[in-house]
Amino acid sequence: MRGRLARWGLPLLALALVAVWAAGRRPVPLPVSETRFLMDTLVTVTLWGLEGGEARAAAEAAFAALEAVDREMARIPGTPLWDLNEAGGGVVSAPLAEVLEASLAWARRTAGAFDPTVAPLLDLWGLWDVGKRGGTPVPPPAAGDLERARARVSWERLDWDPRSRRLDLGGGALDLGGIAKGYAIDRAVAVLRDRGARDFLVNAGGDLYVAGTKGRTPWRVGIQHPREPGEFLRVVAPAEGALVTSGDYERAYLWEAEGERERIHHILDPRTGRPARGCQSVTVWATRAMAADALATAVFVLGPEAGLALLESEPGAEGLAVGADGRVHETPGFRGAAPVAAPR
Repeated sequence: MRGRLARWGLPLLALALVAVWAAGRRPVPLPVSETRFLMDTLVTVTLWGLEGGEARAAAEAAFAALEAVDREMARIPGTPLWDLNEAGGGVVSAPLAEVLEASLAWARRTAGAFDPTVAPLLDLWGLWDVGKRGGTPVPPPAAGDLERARARVSWERLDWDPRSRRLDLGGGALDLGGIAKGYAIDRAVAVLRDRGARDFLVNAGGDLYVAGTKGRTPWRVGIQHPREPGEFLRVVAPAEGALVTSGDYERAYLWEAEGERERIHHILDPRTGRPARGCQSVTVWATRAMAADALATAVFVLGPEAGLALLESEPGAEGLAVGADGRVHETPGFRGAAPVAAPR
């Protein structure tokens, strides 16, 4: 009996050690990823670490949160935002009030470089339809039309009562395209966390939020080069948070008149009524997507010098700006928040 125990003791111990090792090396569930067309772009939700059924349920809940924001804050006929503009004001919902409050705060902090009342200018330029027209150039607005539209643009003309949630537009109109997508991403992130997700990515047309890791490796994100289609300016491994890029290379075309060429794009300077000229692209990292979204627009309008000074004054925000001359500027902490990823 003693000899039999001695003969089998070592293999049994080895098997026990293998079992403990295998338990510690339990395979990570395969990722679940789903893409839908929302907010005028492709939106992808990718989750690691949850079992298939749990992951699919979490992704479905995240898309429901994104869709709810889109149904309310897209400026298209039939949405509450559209109806609010048509009526010249009214009582708004709690989510719309939250986005409006944030919009007004960013308008104050950026001295109007970010302005939620830019809708009349966007409509005048018609740049949201450029993609549908295949980028077909159209003449810039006449000077008189531009001045009339610009006269309706000013966040200061809004009469907002946060207690009653009543808004008077003062003859203007809201467009929340520079902040609502970030808000929608934040809503989706909150839903995913409530569902137990810890490792995930929400990507809304390049505006994204990363959490945890991609399996056992960091998430890697390519920052589009503004002048080299299909090329990356950098590939980064962002810290947990939001990474949002604004650039003059989408919804854009070149217009030539009197021997001069001008890039026409959808990021308008509310102060001049014309496409902003200081940057080719801006990427902002922040702890919340709504802040990153608004800041990316404001920095683009302000230009690299004033824009990066704004970022450095904002706790929890870092950024990179490609100037009109192609030079890259960045805040001192950007590489820490979004370190350059090692090549594969």
